[in-house]
Amino acid sequence: MCRRFLVISCKRTFVLFLLICLGCSAQGPTDLSQKIERQLRVKYSVPANVKVVISEPTASEFANYDAVKVTFSGQGRDQQYDFLVSKDRKTLVRLTKMDLSKDPYQEVMDKIDVKGRPVRGNPNAKVMLVNFDDLECPYCSQMHSVLFPELLKEYGDRVAFVYKDFPLAEIHPWAIHAAVNANCLAAQNGDAYWDFADYIHSNRGVINSEKGRDNQFAALDRTAVGTAGKFHLDVPKLQACVKDPKSEQAVNASEKQGEALEVSGTPTMFINGQMLDGARPVSEIRAALDGALKRAGVAPSTPVPTQSASPSATGAASAKH
Repeated sequence: MCRRFLVISCKRTFVLFLLICLGCSAQGPTDLSQKIERQLRVKYSVPANVKVVISEPTASEFANYDAVKVTFSGQGRDQQYDFLVSKDRKTLVRLTKMDLSKDPYQEVMDKIDVKGRPVRGNPNAKVMLVNFDDLECPYCSQMHSVLFPELLKEYGDRVAFVYKDFPLAEIHPWAIHAAVNANCLAAQNGDAYWDFADYIHSNRGVINSEKGRDNQFAALDRTAVGTAGKFHLDVPKLQACVKDPKSEQAVNASEKQGEALEVSGTPTMFINGQMLDGARPVSEIRAALDGALKRAGVAPSTPVPTQSASPSATGAASAKH
């Protein structure tokens, strides 16, 4: 799985935030906060450079417990968590409250904007697989080869396959430009988008063999123009789109959507809201698709013989979900 270097280092610290409880107040820690800090810094190996601030206990909705808010500060980020402390001050409980009246998978899907994105499979399907993709990422290329054609052949009649941009520019210098080219093709023809994505994911080495970023960009542009010619698109319009700063801004907006969903690397898929990060085994993806189809009241797909039509022959549309 391709991850940002910064994310990797941050994860090593902030993964503790999912587990640790309290620390000390910056000004005159109370006896209670000192006890809590000592216990948890030892139990969860809380890094010394992580600052923790504990609120004063307040009444909670749980009998015999008060509520405490704890703020963790480190590496330029603040995160706050809720805890319960017993009134006798002998027990601390990590509070995770869940609203069972809401569908967490649907809440995730509601945060993903797929309007206008090219679709493979059934654009009206009740199940959607959204993949946050980086065209320069080797693991994404591995995942792409599994999705297309294998899973598309099996599930294309019942599932909509959609890609969102998540280029890791810190480690993949031509990923953003590739996404811009792909999206500018998509603006004219959805099949052209998928044709370009298929080629780049299968021929990353061709682009990487070019010396220097400018030559790599030029190679991507030539590939996009060649794709435009194949689908009889407006080449000047494509070239103007690639040069338009708004095209890169759209890629950045997609990336921000992914970050809001805690996407930290590629590929990361959401199957009707269920997250699968990394290049997962095809059996695991099938299980997630079958589970989503079952929840949606749709019978799981039956594998199609390998001589079926290739992905490029399967119609592409624009997502309306």
